Amino acid sequence: MATVSDILALKGSHIETISPMATVFEAADRMNHDKIGSLVVLADDRVVGIITERDILVRIVAQCRDASSTLVEDVMTTELVCCQPHTRLEEARGTLKNRRIRHLPVLDGDGHLCGLISIGDLNAYDSCDHERTIHLLQEYIYGVDVT
Repeated sequence: MATVSDILALKGSHIETISPMATVFEAADRMNHDKIGSLVVLADDRVVGIITERDILVRIVAQCRDASSTLVEDVMTTELVCCQPHTRLEEARGTLKNRRIRHLPVLDGDGHLCGLISIGDLNAYDSCDHERTIHLLQEYIYGVDVT
């Protein structure tokens, strides 16, 4: 069974983070620049929340708040759902689907951040896995390497 660590091995463990004391404008600027949908919020090397595009839309734009004077800690999501590297991909996908979230921080046994996976990462992994299966089946059926 494939696990979250399989995805992290492919995509790497680089995670974009931000301080809870940064402004929402800084967070939005970083997400826009890096073309990402969320930043993990760290305080003293511990995960304290996540700020997403949705958080900014709902808690800043829709409420006409000033992003340059509002702190990340005031609008971030603090009720985090996380997983561990040994979490099976089916369980991670179910969590994302049932909780209606797109990003899942990955914490090690000591609670330290070691990665972040998204629904897109799961879809890409599944697609690659299906392509490998198709290739192997074609080799089996036709008895030759079909690449």
